[in-house]
Amino acid sequence: MWFLSQKQTIADSGVLDGFTDRHTHLLPGVDDGFSRATDSLQAIATLKSLGVRQIWLTPHIMEDVPNTPEQLQSRFGEFRQQTEGAIHVELAAENMLDNLFVERFESGSLLTMEGRMLLVETSYMNPPYNNLPGTLGNILFREYVPLLAHPERYRYLQQRHYEELREQGVKFQLNLGSLTGLYGKEAGAKAKWMLQEGMYDCAGSDIHSLRHLDKIINTPVAKSTLRLLRQLTEKDRG
Repeated sequence: MWFLSQKQTIADSGVLDGFTDRHTHLLPGVDDGFSRATDSLQAIATLKSLGVRQIWLTPHIMEDVPNTPEQLQSRFGEFRQQTEGAIHVELAAENMLDNLFVERFESGSLLTMEGRMLLVETSYMNPPYNNLPGTLGNILFREYVPLLAHPERYRYLQQRHYEELREQGVKFQLNLGSLTGLYGKEAGAKAKWMLQEGMYDCAGSDIHSLRHLDKIINTPVAKSTLRLLRQLTEKDRG
């Protein structure tokens, strides 16, 4: 049928050639992501076959998953030996903006990306302390760069909020799965709008399992959306 010709999977599109995946839960056994190193290595091999050149491992740090940077660095050191020669992997963290984050932030005990970029998230329903701009502004004031994970998934954010946060200096990370319907229609519609408006700075798979990865790379997406995604990945490569 004609409409099928207007779609293509991420895997078949080649859009991940040279891609840096800035959000994954591939570090095994530390959060709600991959539990077995063998599965993590299989996912990494798949991503490499699609042209991905660099992967950031970004396990959760939050009150429900109270990882410490020291514990994660130790686990990462062990896991990196298993990935040696396969692909370039780096360690950061996905920081929930909760009370635990405040403690870590004040102590300076943080896992950042490329210097002082800090991947952060909030509840999907409510902003932190009902003051997201203030919280992110404090991060900016301390000369960190807040990278807001999957902003399209936050139901409390509307168009004007995204524009205000961008003006404030906050960067946005797209979840690839939002383009494939993985998180529902609302997140998908927001993601496509933000992509069209050029609001994203980078993208990530946010994969938690092999099944999750399969849905992301093998679900057909509009070719027009994939063209915009390619522009984003090229922008992130600089």
